[in-house]
Amino acid sequence: MKKLILKLTQVAVVFFCFAGSAVFSQQTASINELADVEVPNYHYDYVPDFTFEEVDARIQKMDLEMPFELNDRIFSFIQYFTVRNRDYVKMVLGRKEQYFPMYEETMRKQGMPTEIQYLSIIESGLDPKIKSRVGAMGLWQFMPATGRMYGMQISTAVDDRMDPEKSTEAAAKYLKALYKMFGNWEVALAAYNCGPGNVRKAIRRSGGKKTFWGIYNYLPKETRGYVPQFQAMLYVLNHLEEHNLHLEEPSYPLEYESIQFDRALSFKKLEHFTGICAEDLEKLNPSIKRGLVPEANRSMSIRIPKTKAFFVKENLAWLSDSLGADPVPPITISPLTASLKSEVQNGSRLAYKVKSGDVLGKIASKYGVTLTQLRDWNNLNGNLIKIGQTLVIYTGSQTPSRSSSQTLAQNAGDSPTPKTYTVKPGDSLWIISQKHALSIDQLKRLNNLNSTTIKPGQRLIIG
Repeated sequence: MKKLILKLTQVAVVFFCFAGSAVFSQQTASINELADVEVPNYHYDYVPDFTFEEVDARIQKMDLEMPFELNDRIFSFIQYFTVRNRDYVKMVLGRKEQYFPMYEETMRKQGMPTEIQYLSIIESGLDPKIKSRVGAMGLWQFMPATGRMYGMQISTAVDDRMDPEKSTEAAAKYLKALYKMFGNWEVALAAYNCGPGNVRKAIRRSGGKKTFWGIYNYLPKETRGYVPQFQAMLYVLNHLEEHNLHLEEPSYPLEYESIQFDRALSFKKLEHFTGICAEDLEKLNPSIKRGLVPEANRSMSIRIPKTKAFFVKENLAWLSDSLGADPVPPITISPLTASLKSEVQNGSRLAYKVKSGDVLGKIASKYGVTLTQLRDWNNLNGNLIKIGQTLVIYTGSQTPSRSSSQTLAQNAGDSPTPKTYTVKPGDSLWIISQKHALSIDQLKRLNNLNSTTIKPGQRLIIG
């Protein structure tokens, strides 16, 4: 009997060992099979799937001041923006922070739903200088007649439709007037697109219906897509994570102060006297065409980068006089050869006439001399030079100076170790310029850049 029990025990052990081995082998095989399966890579370009029901559930949870009921038309535009035209969403996402804080403040001040700010994306893609084929202009795409009706100046020299603040204020007032006219925000948006006359006609043809979807079939074709696009963009920009859409290169508004010069001026000339990049001035004052403030607009305020505002205000009287003055007559150094009008080389001595866009450092670099030497030779106390001014430059071995010891000491101070910045992923010249209180143009000059293209790991001189 004991032998029989022992035999059965041995058989059982063998059976369980075999069974365990079989299970382990089966698990190993399953793991190996899984290793061969291609697992989806949820990387940057991944476009998640979604259903109508999922989108509808997300919309129901949104805290909105305007009614928003999902339908097939809106859903098709959501698919378009999140699947087929993701680049457009990324583009407006990069510009959003530049305008939305100002939009939101304006809408709240006017007692309007803040969602209306998303309409500007459909109108212009957040480009303040964009012009439509029919002549509408700016962030809110005003036609000239409507713009003038809301107090915007539109001339060959100044176009307030390109001014972000003035056009937003006008758009808010116009939309508010349309809402009072029709009593429905979606219908007001439709009227903003096709005009109140077309909306009234659609209401009559529909038998007196007063909602957007009630008059939908009687509206112009473009307007039928206009409001659904607005609602789709409102959803998309509030659910970026669910659609794997990420902010790439954000641009932020440049802080500024408004200063009145009370005279005609050019941005190039203002750059010459203050060192403020003309490109920054044009970005801050997009309504001023060709960077020229005409005599007729001499009393208008100019937006100046906040980092330079104190200097400008402290020197306003001198700057105003200089901006209105003719170029300084050239200094006579020696008779110049007629064939060489702007640059004359006579042995080791050169006479250089300052041109538009010149700065002292750029001229020194061009001729391989130091700033101190250039100031010494021309009795300059600072870096200020004027268009038409003639500078003497010594390019040979004989380079006279006030005193050898003084020049050597100053020359040593002209070449400090440059301050550098290593470009990080996601950086742009705009972001770096804001971090270090420089203009894009200054960064490009410091680093001999011909474009705004930079790469992670690249070292830039920032001072």
